Amino acid sequence: MTSVVNELRVSSGPLGVEPAIGKTTRALLQSQQKDGHWVFELEADATIPAEYVLLRHYRGERRDAQLEQKIAVYLRRIQGQHGGWSLYHAGDFDMSASVKAYFALKMVGDSPDAPHMRRAREAILARGGAVHSNVFTRVLLSLYGILDWRSVPEMPVEIMLLPRWFPFHLSKVSYWARTVLVPLLVLQALRPRAKNPLGVKIDELFVEPPHTIGPAAKAPHQSWIWFAFFRFIDVMLRPAIRVFPKSLRQRAIDRAVDFVTERLNGEDGLGAIFPAMANAAMMFDVLGQKENAAIARNSIEKLLVVGGDEAYCQPCVSPVWDTGLTCHALLEIGTDEARATAIRGLDWLRPRQVLDVGGDWINRRPDVRPGGWAFQNANPHYPDLDDTAVVVMAMDRARRAGAGTRYDHAIQRGAEWIKGMQSRNGGWAAFDVDNTYHYLNNIPFADHGALIDPPTEDVTARCVSMLAQLGETLDESESLSRGVAYLLDTQLPDGSWYGRWGLNYIYGTWSTLCALNACGMDRGSAELRKAANWLISIQNPDGGWGEDGTSYKLDYRAHEPAPSTSSQTAWALLGLMAVGEIDRPAVLRGVQYLARTQTASGLWDEERFTATGFPRVFYLRYHGYRKFFPLWALARYRNLKASNTTAVTFGI
Repeated sequence: MTSVVNELRVSSGPLGVEPAIGKTTRALLQSQQKDGHWVFELEADATIPAEYVLLRHYRGERRDAQLEQKIAVYLRRIQGQHGGWSLYHAGDFDMSASVKAYFALKMVGDSPDAPHMRRAREAILARGGAVHSNVFTRVLLSLYGILDWRSVPEMPVEIMLLPRWFPFHLSKVSYWARTVLVPLLVLQALRPRAKNPLGVKIDELFVEPPHTIGPAAKAPHQSWIWFAFFRFIDVMLRPAIRVFPKSLRQRAIDRAVDFVTERLNGEDGLGAIFPAMANAAMMFDVLGQKENAAIARNSIEKLLVVGGDEAYCQPCVSPVWDTGLTCHALLEIGTDEARATAIRGLDWLRPRQVLDVGGDWINRRPDVRPGGWAFQNANPHYPDLDDTAVVVMAMDRARRAGAGTRYDHAIQRGAEWIKGMQSRNGGWAAFDVDNTYHYLNNIPFADHGALIDPPTEDVTARCVSMLAQLGETLDESESLSRGVAYLLDTQLPDGSWYGRWGLNYIYGTWSTLCALNACGMDRGSAELRKAANWLISIQNPDGGWGEDGTSYKLDYRAHEPAPSTSSQTAWALLGLMAVGEIDRPAVLRGVQYLARTQTASGLWDEERFTATGFPRVFYLRYHGYRKFFPLWALARYRNLKASNTTAVTFGI
């Protein structure tokens, strides 16, 4: 073992990683946009590009054959070996993704008799047919007249008029559910029909006549008792809504339209996420509001990624997140050029802080001043805490590195907002406060299991890291001590922490180890030792780390090996280094893995998805993760080795 460690020290020591750091730094500097920010592609599964195609045909838009064929090339390429489409690279068959992809390919002209279409159809039918699609797919198929609306859970638009104390209220669901649901309520009330100029149907994907299909079955995460209760309500609602006063319905529709119009967000779109933007366009269409329909529809075009041969539609864009994290990596590099480039990025971020809009979160925290950053270019009603903590920590690092006082006000307002957004249990959520109405995930509409936005370990860790980096201490800060207590309470028996927004326990454990280190927790404590040992125990034989979407399964018991990725390897290394494990063989082997797998471009290949939209339902591939996270880990390793210290002094 000693000889192996010595060999790794030579090949991956502070001087050995310098060429790798230099190549990646050059690539990252070259990818900065002219105005100072970074934005990398954000890829999801087949559903978003398929829905983009189907939206165009729903509206009867003029065909863009070239664009459609590029999307078709993309959809064909990502078809799985099982014949259908997965939620992430090399994942299992997913019914809804497969149905939508098949429908979109047929819509753009692929023959049902083509080999790839036949394989897809056989895979769908072998698993019981399209009847097993989720609620959102059923809504799409109902808009096309393929399914009857009785196959979709009843969600009357009169929900808009319910008082806040009612068990179901918009303030009790997440931001993404809110923005997707409100225009959908209008669509379900008015039930428009797709124009579908080509008259394309997909009845061949069903083993029964589609119009005979009733409500969906209980989802695996749902409780039988709660589901039965809500299904009973659904049954009672269907005849009842027919006798609701028309004036009441119109008032509810007006309330929904007002909600969407206030948050339309110009060219950045409702909620700045594709499903909400698409629903808004269809809602304004059916209401005959052509100007707002055009605004909502045009915002979607900004999500397209069009290449020479392929094209796809992103679920949203991530410039604030990408810029904040890239700045951290460059500040870790520490050269004058890297530091100056990072400051340009932070200067781009500074005016994007939301200081004058009390978003939906203000319903829970009316006395808290705005001060957060959104994930996207603009989304003022929905800033998020993770982005805000990352940006504040980067600005604080730049301030320490000589940026002066230019970020002081932004840092102060960002920290103030985050402290005000802490939930009662001590944790922090992504967008809301105390959004813990777990029973709502049992309503028939919530078969995706992601209707709410409760506090999570990874976001809490980021907020704790920020407060600690800014100088707050456990003895003097109630907010910080409550956050740390939440993290210690949520550590799992094997030593890991759950990761809500990244895959998964590697992500959560990295985030939490950084936070607890920033708070000055004893590195010899049982909690930190257990977490570090868990990370070391799951290292792959090639020296890297990997984890995939199966880790979110309901019966998860322990880590299941997955191929190594550069971003997850970087997280594991950053987590281990945060608690002083700089000289452990596992760290040296991880650094060796990154140095060995770097490509000639200075970056890393990473097809696998390492981020999460909704566990078990929607996953993400951040194309920037393979660019800035490995660089960050290598630079930190070099810095610690060169300074002959094990102390990581920043929160992330």
